[in-house]
Amino acid sequence: MNESVSYESTGDVATITIRRANKLNALNEDVVRGLQEAWVRFESSNDRVAVLTSEGDRAFCVGADLGAPPEAPWRAFPNVGARVTKPVIAAVFGHCAGGGYMLQQYCDLTVAADNTSFSYPEAKVGITGGLCATVVSRIPHKIAMEFLLMGESITAQRAYDVGMINRVVSPGSELRVATEMARTLASYAPLVTSLIKKFADAVIPLSPAEQQAHAQREITRVLQSRDAKEGRQAFEEQRPANFQGS
Repeated sequence: MNESVSYESTGDVATITIRRANKLNALNEDVVRGLQEAWVRFESSNDRVAVLTSEGDRAFCVGADLGAPPEAPWRAFPNVGARVTKPVIAAVFGHCAGGGYMLQQYCDLTVAADNTSFSYPEAKVGITGGLCATVVSRIPHKIAMEFLLMGESITAQRAYDVGMINRVVSPGSELRVATEMARTLASYAPLVTSLIKKFADAVIPLSPAEQQAHAQREITRVLQSRDAKEGRQAFEEQRPANFQGS
């Protein structure tokens, strides 16, 4: 992990923490890269459930750092920037805006402190990556469109009422509650939880931006593979390539 994202494993539960509280845990290149690496590590680990949270007490994440924006924010999101077949629970608090909202949305469950405010201000700021369209497939259409187009904040209770999140808890207890849920999930049959997640993900339609992100992820995987390196070397050395499928 890098300095902006930490990964801790206790029992069968991984805790992934964004550590950029001085910038309200905004997504810059280091955070995006650190989160993508964390999802890859989680997927290949023995951990059965992951909890995603942030340091500080003011903001879970305010989205992209407009002063130092990441090149491809989608790489930070579980099951978009990296394949994740195991359950992920978000523990959120304070401001949860833009890309921060998307982070918790791509988790399977969300526990929110009752001081959490959710917003998606891209229309106000004048930029978008397009992934936000997937909100429409996860909550009622009219509510999703108001949330996306108007850019107004909604409370944790309102988010719970419309199905955006799973639980509202007192401030400071969100990580504990999320971890307790994770430990319960980790005690269940992992083949079953993964299959439920796989089938559930298959039911949710992908937005155009999501489809592009998934395609780019797979293309990048091939371009950065050992076989790609071997192919280039074989061409330069004018010999048959020895591909290994990795």
